[in-house]
Amino acid sequence: MGFKMAIIGFGGMGSWHYESVTKSIPAISFAGIYDIRAEAQEKAAALGLHVYQTPEELYADQTVDLVLIATPNDTHAPYAIACMQSGKNVISEKPVTLSVKLLDEILAVSEETGKFFTVHQNRRWDRDYLTVKKILDEKTLNNPYTIESRVQGSRRALHGWRGYKQNGGGMVLDWGVHLMDQMMNLFPGKIISVSAHLHNVFAPEVDDNFTAMFRFDSGLTYIVNIAMNCFIQQPRWHVSCEDGTAIIQNWELDGHIVKLADQTEVDWSEEIVYTAAGPTRSMAPRPKETTVELTLPEVVAEWSDYYKNIADVLAGKAEPIVSKTQIRRLMQLIEAVFEANDKKKEVVCEI
Repeated sequence: MGFKMAIIGFGGMGSWHYESVTKSIPAISFAGIYDIRAEAQEKAAALGLHVYQTPEELYADQTVDLVLIATPNDTHAPYAIACMQSGKNVISEKPVTLSVKLLDEILAVSEETGKFFTVHQNRRWDRDYLTVKKILDEKTLNNPYTIESRVQGSRRALHGWRGYKQNGGGMVLDWGVHLMDQMMNLFPGKIISVSAHLHNVFAPEVDDNFTAMFRFDSGLTYIVNIAMNCFIQQPRWHVSCEDGTAIIQNWELDGHIVKLADQTEVDWSEEIVYTAAGPTRSMAPRPKETTVELTLPEVVAEWSDYYKNIADVLAGKAEPIVSKTQIRRLMQLIEAVFEANDKKKEVVCEI
């Protein structure tokens, strides 16, 4: 069974979806694109794609089963609602909207029309994230209590609409969405408080650097950091568990695991250890024989699994990987991050 797809917004991400789906998902073909920019229209026409002249022309095309929306963040909701009301299923680029209220309007239309609605969360297939997931799922390390997830760079560049508040720009709504989605999939338990500090280092309207801390009812502390002004980068992941630590330095998966060799108690000496920072007992080095170093586990990541799932959902063979419940919970968390920053204090919540 084949399905026809259209794209609203044929910029960087819209083009990426077209190229990737064309290469890997034979069940989905393309009906055409809609974009207000002449250069995007010309690019699509050169690829042999039909160019809709208005959104209404696309809505009226009854051959279209699925629409991908890859426009500025503040325009996702009206396009999604109109597409579903015209009988089309919808994938929205992230973040789905700028508020829970707007998202609820989209979800209500999805229920009323019976049309499938989801969000593109491609970072669930990142190998670094899946490596951490495997370490925890297979209990290579146990009882995590602090996890730090960071994406850092120094380009100091927010391209196009991403630098404007009214369009939903900024790092919370760009990379933060991905890292928080990964967090909530690693740990589906309840989040009970949020602290956040957003910075405007070089962008006048939106956050270009931010740090947020999430407290789970399990006791876990989870830190998310996005930096665009960081010239010496910290590890992509630092995972602290009761029986060891895992570190992943970068997307190339440089890193390792150090864990206790066994649960035997160490007979610590009472003697003071003298270090370059002076005398200490509490920070004395651990005997090497009490730990073991492991390589990171191998993982296989196929981004195309996202669209394979979409095709199966449309065929009635599967449930969506990115569910409405997950989409709404993530939007609630994003609102809590902005609230915590605005109030300059920890926000108590149940998310």
